[in-house]
Amino acid sequence: MPKSTQRPSKTELLAATGRRLPDVMARDLKVLFCGINPGLYSAAVGHHFARPGNRFWVALSAAGFTERLLPPAEDRQLLKLGYGLTNIVARATAQASELAPSELVNGRRRLERKIRRCAPRWVAILGIGAYRIAFEQPHATFGPQPGRLARSRVWVLPNPSGLNAGHQPTALARAFRQLRRAVSGRKR
Repeated sequence: MPKSTQRPSKTELLAATGRRLPDVMARDLKVLFCGINPGLYSAAVGHHFARPGNRFWVALSAAGFTERLLPPAEDRQLLKLGYGLTNIVARATAQASELAPSELVNGRRRLERKIRRCAPRWVAILGIGAYRIAFEQPHATFGPQPGRLARSRVWVLPNPSGLNAGHQPTALARAFRQLRRAVSGRKR
């Protein structure tokens, strides 16, 4: 595995196929951010949302979840702030589109078990398409979802991948900010 500040080689990226990324979780989190699945770059370096061009960390900072822009290598620092990281599907792929619908549904079941154990106040799913399939909610929209996952409230955010051109950085930060306001109980 390369050092976290070093880019993985093509060989290292290919070797990361199917690898799992450890969750960054604890009990009673404010928000558990849940990606679709790790990309090869993240799996190769061992940190969530690590691929250059992924806008998760920028959106998190711009929305006020963190006081500064954290690099992916500091993903465990989120625990001190009351936030965590996991994925619907654990195995790394080059693109989320490589996942079968059944993997997403099975991943949701594993996610539910994790949520029962760690009991976050909110679960933020990062990707509407994956949410619709995994949670069997074909008409779901962004934002808060009806019902709960275990006892946690659910919010769907856009996928922060640089491949998601439908949500530019400003719109992504705005979506994350709406969740932060809901978490803090503020209206604006």
